[in-house]
Amino acid sequence: MEEYIMELPAQLSQSQRSKLMIILTFVLVISTMNTTMFNVALPAIGKQFSLSPSQTGWIVTSYLIIYAVGSVIYGKLADQYKLKNLITIGITLMSLGSLVGFFAFNYPSLIIARVMQAAGASVLPASAMIIPTRYFTPETRGRALGMTSAGLTFGIAIGPIIAGLVTTAFNWNYLFIIPLLQFLCIPAFRTYLGDEKIGKQTKIDFIGAFLLVATIVSFMLAVSQSSLLFLIAFLIFLTLFIWRMKSATNPFIYPDLFKNKAYTLTLLTFALGAGVAFALPYLSPLMFQGVNHLSPFASGLFMFPGAMIAALLAKTGGKLADTKGNSTLAYITIVLFLIAFGTLSFIAGGSPYLVMIVLVFGYVAQTQFQIAMANTLSNTLSKEQTGIGMGLFMLVNFIASSIAGTFMGKALSSSANTSLNPFHLATDGIEYSNIYVILTIIVVIIAILYTIVLKTTRKP
Repeated sequence: MEEYIMELPAQLSQSQRSKLMIILTFVLVISTMNTTMFNVALPAIGKQFSLSPSQTGWIVTSYLIIYAVGSVIYGKLADQYKLKNLITIGITLMSLGSLVGFFAFNYPSLIIARVMQAAGASVLPASAMIIPTRYFTPETRGRALGMTSAGLTFGIAIGPIIAGLVTTAFNWNYLFIIPLLQFLCIPAFRTYLGDEKIGKQTKIDFIGAFLLVATIVSFMLAVSQSSLLFLIAFLIFLTLFIWRMKSATNPFIYPDLFKNKAYTLTLLTFALGAGVAFALPYLSPLMFQGVNHLSPFASGLFMFPGAMIAALLAKTGGKLADTKGNSTLAYITIVLFLIAFGTLSFIAGGSPYLVMIVLVFGYVAQTQFQIAMANTLSNTLSKEQTGIGMGLFMLVNFIASSIAGTFMGKALSSSANTSLNPFHLATDGIEYSNIYVILTIIVVIIAILYTIVLKTTRKP
């Protein structure tokens, strides 16, 4: 691993690496905005095409499913093919999808556009993990991961606000123009990324890839649709995928990856943290609108400070991980999560200004936790497993968010008369308070798991 670490960083100067990270951060901002902007536009799209709520939901769901699957596929391909070529193909496909979306004249063409966008844009979350891991040494990797996390967080923060302005001033189809800005960055990626191929080029296990995609898609549909049929399909595809992984000569994912105890435990810990963190962008607007009776635009403004501060502090967190170790940053984020969710369990449904302040702790924790776990995970991987290993890291983020969203949605739909926190201060928002109590307990479990992770990794 050490020989590999010294190879790629030496190919670029410090100035070139800095420019590469600025370009990567920019495209991540645009990419993340593209996942959240259309949430604001769904009512207008539904009205124009006379769609039912379930149909409009697929405009978002189809994108997220393909985006999640693509992050793993690109991660695997990055182990055998030039990363700069994959990014070129991905951004080009995303741009073509954006053009189709801008001229979409009916519902099917709009869905096709979103699928094309996701199929291309999903190269970016994989690249956000792979580039810092490949091109930066362990002593500087935290800063690079901090920049990518800042881009992801800022995109989440600014997406709904930009979408509200664009749809108000123009029309929802103009949202497809914004992602086209990424196309301008292709020359920079081709300049700064090298021609390296990390692993030996072997025949792609297309059967294994298909079974993996089918497993992921059926699972996410089972979760999002609460469907027994999709759950059965998931179990069947999962069984077939495990069989293929063990029996194929060159499987799409080598089983040795999951025999790596440090990697598996770190991935599990991150999954819990990603699910917990999803409560911030998911529950906050629902509580602001449903309990505090704020408009969607006002809800976005109350959430913006927390996400913005988290983005500004992301690089600082990366420096902390580089100088004091990943474990220091991870435990700080766990404390911040405890402060955020513990406090929210008291004030849920109360003053939105007070909630806005507390959300700052949560958003900072969310961003820094991803930095700490990505850095920890990268130290558990060999050079041949970097792409697929970090691709699975991003996949887990999407899956954990989907599961968390489903459970939290069901919790909100059930009427709660008793508060799990006897000191809950507001008269309304009991359901939200109860969810925050449970999230606080899960954060304690995360702290225990991460302590176990540290015992299985050589480097903190």
